[in-house]
Amino acid sequence: MGILSNLEPIPVFSYFEEICSIPHGSGNTKAISDYCVRFAREHHLDYIQDNANNVIIFKDGTTGYENAAPVILQGHLDMVCEKEQGCNIDFTKEGLQLQLENGCITAKGTTLGGDDGIAVAYALAILAANDIPHPPLEAIFTVDEEIGMLGAAALDCSPLKGRIMLNIDSEEEGYLLVSCAGGASATAHLPVQTKKSSGTLAVLQVAGLLGGHSGVEIDKGRANACILLGRSLYELKKEFSFELISVNGGLKDNAIPREAAAVLLLPPGTDRKRLSEALSAQNSRYQNEYKQTDASIQVSLTKEKEGSSIDVMTPETADKVITALCCLPNGILYMSHDIEGLVQTSLNLGILSTKEDIASSGNEVSFTFSVRSSISSQKEELIDRICCLLKSLGGSVTCKGNYPAWEYRQDSPLRDLMISVFEKQYGKKPVINAIHAGLECGIFSDRLPGLDCVSFGPDIKDIHTPKETLDVESVQRTWKYILEILKELN
Repeated sequence: MGILSNLEPIPVFSYFEEICSIPHGSGNTKAISDYCVRFAREHHLDYIQDNANNVIIFKDGTTGYENAAPVILQGHLDMVCEKEQGCNIDFTKEGLQLQLENGCITAKGTTLGGDDGIAVAYALAILAANDIPHPPLEAIFTVDEEIGMLGAAALDCSPLKGRIMLNIDSEEEGYLLVSCAGGASATAHLPVQTKKSSGTLAVLQVAGLLGGHSGVEIDKGRANACILLGRSLYELKKEFSFELISVNGGLKDNAIPREAAAVLLLPPGTDRKRLSEALSAQNSRYQNEYKQTDASIQVSLTKEKEGSSIDVMTPETADKVITALCCLPNGILYMSHDIEGLVQTSLNLGILSTKEDIASSGNEVSFTFSVRSSISSQKEELIDRICCLLKSLGGSVTCKGNYPAWEYRQDSPLRDLMISVFEKQYGKKPVINAIHAGLECGIFSDRLPGLDCVSFGPDIKDIHTPKETLDVESVQRTWKYILEILKELN
C-alpha cells in the first residue's frame, strides 16, 4: 500500500506515486520514458518514443466523440532535483520518499516533482480510463524542460493532428496562462586593444544590490550592477583621468547582477579626496534612485598597489566599452496592451566579462543578455538594436538558445470554454494571466500553426525546493475541471 493509495481520484494519485518512485531528474529520463512506453503497451495504445526520450501516446475518441477535433494533453517528464543538507538520496538511482500531512504531499528532504509529475499522472489516468468522455487524444510527455525545454525543441511534431492543447504545467489553481515570452541569449563581443602603462591599481566596485530573476523580477525596478558600473565609469571619466584594465560582473544571463567591478589604473597625482567625494555623490544618487528596491547599493574604490608596464585598454577601446555599457538597452522596453501588468519585452545584461589576458590576440569584452518578448518581432528588434550598436563600435553579436514566444490570441475558443467551465465549477471567474518567461507552449505554438492552447494546473507551492508541496484538494478540483473540459470539447 502506498502513502497515497486511499486518496481520490485513486488512478491519479496512484500514477503520481509510481512516477515518484522512478528517478526522473532532468538529463536522467530514460527510465520514466520507458515507464510511459510500458503503460502504452499494457493499454494497447499507439505510441512514439524518440531518441530524446520524448513520448507521445495516442487514444481514439470515446463513443460520440470519434469525429471531434483531437486534443493534446501535455506535460514534461523531468523534475528539478534539489535536496536539504544532510539528505543522502542519490537522485540518479533512488525514488522519492513521499509524505502526506495536512492535506499536502511532500517528499522527505527533497523536491517533490509535482512540477510536472502531476500532469503526467492526470494524462495517464485519462488514457487508462474507459468511462471518461473525451475527443481523440494525443498525450505528449516531453523531457528536459527544466534545463532549457530540450525535449520539446527536439520533438518531431509532424505526427500530431491536434490544434487544441491543454498544457498542465502551471502551479496556481484558478489561473489560466495564455501567453509566454520567447527568448534568446545574445552575447555582444567587443575586441580589446591594449598598451603598456604605469600607475596605481584600483578596483571600482558596485555591490549590495538585490538582484533576482530577469523574467520574474524584471518589473520590480531593481538596479543592474553592470549598468551602474558603466554609468559610474562614464561619470568619473568626466572629471578624472584613469585607464581601464577590465570590467566584470554577473554570473548568469537570466539573473539581474548584484555586483560588478572595474579594475582601473590611476595616474600619479590623482586627487584622492576629490575622487572620494565624487564616489560619495554617486552613492547618494544611486541610493536615492533605488531606495525602494536596492537601498544597500554601495559604490567603492579600493586601492591595490603601484604597478608598471601593465596591460591596459587603449583609450579608444576603453571609450567603446564605456559607451556600450551606457548605451546598450536594458530592462523593460514594452508593456503588454492585452494583459494588464504584463511585461511584454525586456532584456537583462546578466554577464559582463573581460578575458584575463587582454594582451593576447583576439581578446574581448563580452556583454551577455537574456532577451525576452511575448511578441516575436520585438525580440528580434532588440537583438537588432544590440547588433546595430556593436557594429558601430567595431564589435559583433552571437545568439544561442533561441526559443519562440507564445503570443496572445485575441480569439481563443479554448480559453472561452475553459473560462465558462471554470465559472460553473467554482462560481467565479479564473484569472487570465501570462508570464514573462518561457514555456513549452511557445515551442508548440510555433510548430503547430493555429494552435489554441491554455496552461493551467493545481496548487504547487515552493517548486524547485525541498519545501515543495502539492495540495490534495486542489488536485481533486483540477481533475474534475479537466474532465469537464474534455467532455465539452465535442
